[in-house]
Amino acid sequence: MKQLSSAEVRQMFLDFFKSKGHSVEPSASLIPVNDPTLLWINSGVATLKKYFDGSVVPENPRITNAQKSIRTNDIENVGKTARHHTMFEMLGNFSIGDYFKKEIIHWSWELLTSPEWFDFDPEKLYVTVYPKDTEAKRIWHEEVGLPLDHIIEIEDNFWDIGAGPSGPDTEIFYDRGQEFNDVAEDDPENYPGGENERYLEIWNLVFSEFNHTPQDTFEPLPHKNIDTGMGLERMVSIIQNAPTNFETDLFLPIIHATEAMSHKKYAVNKQDDISFKVIADHIRALSFAIGDGALPSNEGRGYVLRRLLRRAVMHGKKLGINEAFLYKLVPVVGKIMESYYPEVLAQQEFIQKVVRNEENRFHETINEGLSILEETIAKTKAAGATTLAGKDIFKLYDTYGFPVELTEEVAEDAELSVDHAGFEAEMEQQRQRARAARSDEFSMGVQSALLTDIKVDSKFIGYDNLTSDSELLVIIQDQELVSKGLVGQAQLIFDQTPFYAEMGGQVADHGVITNQAGEVVAKVEDVQKAPNGQALHTVEILSALQEGSTYHLAVDKKMRKKLTKNHTATHLLHRALKDVLGNHANQAGSLVAPGHLRFDFTHFGQVTPAELEEMEHIVNEKIWAAIPVETVETDIDTAKSMGAMALFGEKYGKEVRVVKIANYSLELCGGNHVANTEEIGAFKIISESGIGAGVRRIDAVTSQEAFEAFKAEEALLKETAALVKSPQLKETPTKVESLQESLRELQKENQALLQKLAAQQADNLFVNPETAGALTFLAKQVKVKDMNQLRQLADEWKQKAASDVLVLACQNQDKANLLVAANPKAVAAGVKAGDLIKAIAPLVGGGGGGRPDLAQAGGKNPAGIPQALAAVAEFLNK
Repeated sequence: MKQLSSAEVRQMFLDFFKSKGHSVEPSASLIPVNDPTLLWINSGVATLKKYFDGSVVPENPRITNAQKSIRTNDIENVGKTARHHTMFEMLGNFSIGDYFKKEIIHWSWELLTSPEWFDFDPEKLYVTVYPKDTEAKRIWHEEVGLPLDHIIEIEDNFWDIGAGPSGPDTEIFYDRGQEFNDVAEDDPENYPGGENERYLEIWNLVFSEFNHTPQDTFEPLPHKNIDTGMGLERMVSIIQNAPTNFETDLFLPIIHATEAMSHKKYAVNKQDDISFKVIADHIRALSFAIGDGALPSNEGRGYVLRRLLRRAVMHGKKLGINEAFLYKLVPVVGKIMESYYPEVLAQQEFIQKVVRNEENRFHETINEGLSILEETIAKTKAAGATTLAGKDIFKLYDTYGFPVELTEEVAEDAELSVDHAGFEAEMEQQRQRARAARSDEFSMGVQSALLTDIKVDSKFIGYDNLTSDSELLVIIQDQELVSKGLVGQAQLIFDQTPFYAEMGGQVADHGVITNQAGEVVAKVEDVQKAPNGQALHTVEILSALQEGSTYHLAVDKKMRKKLTKNHTATHLLHRALKDVLGNHANQAGSLVAPGHLRFDFTHFGQVTPAELEEMEHIVNEKIWAAIPVETVETDIDTAKSMGAMALFGEKYGKEVRVVKIANYSLELCGGNHVANTEEIGAFKIISESGIGAGVRRIDAVTSQEAFEAFKAEEALLKETAALVKSPQLKETPTKVESLQESLRELQKENQALLQKLAAQQADNLFVNPETAGALTFLAKQVKVKDMNQLRQLADEWKQKAASDVLVLACQNQDKANLLVAANPKAVAAGVKAGDLIKAIAPLVGGGGGGRPDLAQAGGKNPAGIPQALAAVAEFLNK
């Protein structure tokens, strides 16, 4: 076996399959594109679903990749086992309807055992097969030469995720020797495929050949596929003879850096080792996910990141690190991975900033969580219970990010046990809510032979032409309906078309199709890319159409003109965003429509009005500068060397189109653009808002729509000027400011009068208190306008020491307000304002709470005020 670094293992795998005619697909972002079924990219095949379901036909049916992935279904196991990770790399090779079992089995053996490649000892390799897959077993034994005692039949060797592609698989295991095992040699689990550490699975070859139908039958797929997965971390642990994945060059540098900060050593104490492993694993996931645009938050992906970071911080505290430290590990991660993932080091400053901010924030949260936990423990003990409820543990964990293990430690110190079962039940409910919230709209589908088998050539000529005479090659859907000229929908493919198919955020062109007599025979309502790349025109049929006939295609010129203006403006805005906010502001989606443009971008803070104004001004400056917009067609490597920026979610072939706006903007883009920026006319930002964790959205307009937006604002200004009686528009702000100052003065006067009124009420209010046991109390309804004035009366009561307990109520239109105050004597006697308010608030149809000495509540039933006040004596007497 060759001694290799992790970078060499990854590259050797890719080089091998490249030598077998595979295209090397670069690792995609961890954030799925147009796939609501996934929270994260969780496997090598996840980014290739469009090829497997037939929605897109790849240029090369043979693909290989090294894909960074995240799985979060068992975070709690990370650090406690030898091979659990949140982020990992999956090495894979894929065949989309090309080669099948024979080729991949022979190639896998060659890659693993050939001296030119990994050079494994063949005697150390075992495989498992599906019992009914006699072909795979035959190939392994008769063609590869693997002894039968190295081939194990296992019923579970069938890859099936429900409805969709499925098929048998074969797993390859490496025998590490009994010295690595965690079970006895005679243990029933001590076999390849069993629960043990001796036989380590290194590669899974899936033979995708069936469609699992909703009727629970398995039908042959029109094209058989191969999907394999090799975990890089496992493979490296074998090659580097490491006891676990963590003693490899993928993790050890992070562990060593943590040793230096904690002043503790790895491989000395088992509990400390868990903490070292958790930190090493989690900072890798955090660095890559943040670099790909995810940010910590309280929902979705952001919640996962926040949880990972907080778990790592708590394990840092266990190692004695009581300050922000994770951000210091980001460069270590970047250095380990830079040979294949240079983006971590490239974005190091931004990633560190996000991690450090979140660490500092959590240190504050820990103190808040401890305070709430101590209060919960006190209530538990006061109730005579000896177990901390599962729902309380979950609330601390879910709402405040307070780790369960820390809750357990504090509870143990307080001589309380914890309700693990109740906590797990709450966790399971949350998982179910998360699963229910995730759509299966775009889960792995089945290939459509109807579309994938269409191989005709179709050329887009719409960059330079808005009309064309084109031959109708294919009519899809109801042929009889179309040939009879009946009204309905169909999908058409022509030999050439000026219609732009929706792509890169730009919506599809609309227009009409006419026959040779000039009669409109169809209206084009949408254009999408067919699996083999042809423009698929969705049309409303008005008259009969025939395949093989020539028709005149005409794009809606007015709509196209608006689209080109908005698309070029989108490029200018993208660059302006980075200039103003920083290079971390990456595109996270866009829409180029005729009436407006929408741009989503990653940013972890608010965008100020001044920043928006600066962006808007920059874009307009580029418009006024009348800059020529150039387009260059070149190969992808040349485009990247030019510094061209790739747009979010786009798939680029070998030949690409580069859109250049002087030395300001350079992007890969297949969309339509103006010839000169002055054609845009004007640019105006309409709105800016947050749409998710760390993702914000700008809506903007150009040209005529921008002019109309300016006019609308001018109309509002004129209306305001008229209302404030300003003779000139330019004097309106001064006039408004003067009115606001007058209003503030009146408010001050009003407040002073209200305070005076409250004092006068107090003179008559705080007399003749009632008695309940050893305490005195006042419970009265007063005429004030809000809770603020109730608090002012409470201050007066406190100064006058008129009673031990005060309960005030007021009616504000159709709502009721209640306030309870208790002096030190009442609190010492066991009366808590919060408990009293909770007892009487339901009588006014509401609820509330507060401190032992002051509490307040609101309700929707003011008619219940007399009943609530009458209940005070009963409460105090009890």
